[in-house]
Amino acid sequence: MPNRLADETSPYLLQHKDNPVNWYPWGDAAFAAARLLDKPILLSIGYSSCHWCHVMAHESFENSSIASMMNARFVSVKVDREELPDVDSIYMTAVQAMTGSGGWPLTVFITPDGEPFFGGTYFPPEDRQNMAGFPRILAAVSDAYANRRAELMTGSRKVVNAIREQSTPKKHDGEIDESLIFGSFTHLVGNADSENGGSLGAPKFPQPMVYELLLRYWKRTGSKQVLGIVTLTLEKMARGGIYDQLGGGFARYSVDDRWLIPHFEKMLYDNAQLVSLYVHAYQAVKKPLFKRIAEETLEYVKREMTHSAGGFYSASDADSEGVEGKYFVWTTAEIDEALDRDDAELAKHFWGITEEGNFEHANILHLPVPLEEFVGESSREPSELLADIARIRQTLQEKRSERVAPGIDDKVLTSWNALMLKAFAEAGTAFQNSEWIDIAEKNARLLLDQVVNPEGKLLHTWKATSSTGGEARILGYLDDHSYLIDALVTLYEATFDYSYIDEAQRLAEQMISNFWDPDWEVFYDTSLAHSKLLVRPRDVLDNAVPSGGAVAAMALLRLSVITGESEHARKGESSMKALIPHLEQAPQAMTSWLAAVDFLTANRQEVVIIGDRHAPIVADMLREARGRYLPNTTFGGAPVSPGDGEKSPLLAQRTQIGGKPTAYVCENYVCKLPVTSAAELATQLR
Repeated sequence: MPNRLADETSPYLLQHKDNPVNWYPWGDAAFAAARLLDKPILLSIGYSSCHWCHVMAHESFENSSIASMMNARFVSVKVDREELPDVDSIYMTAVQAMTGSGGWPLTVFITPDGEPFFGGTYFPPEDRQNMAGFPRILAAVSDAYANRRAELMTGSRKVVNAIREQSTPKKHDGEIDESLIFGSFTHLVGNADSENGGSLGAPKFPQPMVYELLLRYWKRTGSKQVLGIVTLTLEKMARGGIYDQLGGGFARYSVDDRWLIPHFEKMLYDNAQLVSLYVHAYQAVKKPLFKRIAEETLEYVKREMTHSAGGFYSASDADSEGVEGKYFVWTTAEIDEALDRDDAELAKHFWGITEEGNFEHANILHLPVPLEEFVGESSREPSELLADIARIRQTLQEKRSERVAPGIDDKVLTSWNALMLKAFAEAGTAFQNSEWIDIAEKNARLLLDQVVNPEGKLLHTWKATSSTGGEARILGYLDDHSYLIDALVTLYEATFDYSYIDEAQRLAEQMISNFWDPDWEVFYDTSLAHSKLLVRPRDVLDNAVPSGGAVAAMALLRLSVITGESEHARKGESSMKALIPHLEQAPQAMTSWLAAVDFLTANRQEVVIIGDRHAPIVADMLREARGRYLPNTTFGGAPVSPGDGEKSPLLAQRTQIGGKPTAYVCENYVCKLPVTSAAELATQLR
């Protein structure tokens, strides 16, 4: 018989609805039951594409004996960390304070008042070497709570105080200047892997925010060393097994130091940020590989991770048929069966496929040598060879699609969707692909029209109930607001449709009203309307996604350039000032904040193009401007609706010269002479 999770919309929670555990979702009912029964709460946090979450679920939560023990001694609560990032953040911090490490599945024992007193991550179903089994843990925790509660609470209060201390900013009287960016150089470059790219050691995570900052550093200084670190990392990732060589898209991380063996789940937020990074790197160095990877990744998202209503799904699983990576790997026999002899030999050579394999007697496809080198070493005509590789790739992809595919977490999260919306818009403008801009606009309309409550407040998650509609839940967090504001500014720059700025303005006012702390001048992660936790969370560090506060600062600065709203810019700058000690001490954990510092302190440009967007001259101007890496340039222009010029100093008094499409290149609204050709615009941009 299904438990209480049967009424939830999260795919992760629904995976547990038939467990013999009497699960509660997070909420008042669980805490009321714990108080009534005087039992501790067993809080289990995970997500749908988490391999070890599946392992613990199968070993323990589907085990009737262990479930009976959980039901008798605890009130058990299951949380999807992607739905409730505030709950996850607080209790992950608690477990890290208690044990020195964290991860998922996250297992935390808390009082009916929410205070954590013991925790860990994965626990096996029986005692193993150096690891206590879950039943032993359950018995020990239950006994301690019953007989040594005061002792437990003393330790718990220390943990809670540490969490409070961590979420309190430090007052600082310093000023924001470019020395903060230069000060990050040693931290970011000193740990670079000069052979394989990325950071030294394993596992290797993509860290797109770090390389975005390094690209900005290169733009500011011209450092060839820094540019080399970025391009080496992107090349090695693109050739490695972390990148799906057939279907496109990146896995979450590589377990080795060569990007070869991935943890096979694909997360929307990783792929969104990596598309933007590869687009920016292509704009900087014009390397065809970077453009191809961005294009293939977006095509993967369009094909496999997009609902018909326009929402982007959250993740695809690492496992299929209960086996990690089974969908993605190939044996030589499978290659021989799928292809004729010549094609099979070419495939094996090109993707490094061997009889012994590189992953559990099978092969993760990768490129042992760069494509250019492979083609150069062949005696065949390059165009013919490339055509054969493309055809074989398509054949193997079609053959792979006949396998049982990994599960899809099909919930739509506002914050992660905003990251992908921005990626489609950026790539669409950089590569002049109107279809991608259309996809971004469709996603924006879904988020703005359907992922809101009746009062117009932004919500966090949406789950489809039909081909065009769905159910939205959970009040939006800071990430949802700041990421979407930032994406809408980018979408305006891609379309020149000022309605996106109007929506961004509305959301900015909502964000400031609900999340701004006027005392410390830093945004909270939650509003006062969210559920009350031990601490009102305020995580200023970048994690797998950028800090919501950092993106809020950047979004407000970018928005203020277009609207002229100085108070938005002031709040963005003041939030950076409050964090100067963090920026100085741990720049590698705050690269999104440093990107905002770069934007604030740079000689920023504004480029406005007035004229019919479909006119050939305008298209040439856009191609010239948007094909360049200009991270601190704001774009605006046609079509300008009546009244847009009154709303925006960027557009005020910008007219066509002599009836021709006209471009204006400005710094702080002070413009050079207007020009009427792409060649003249290129000269001014140089």
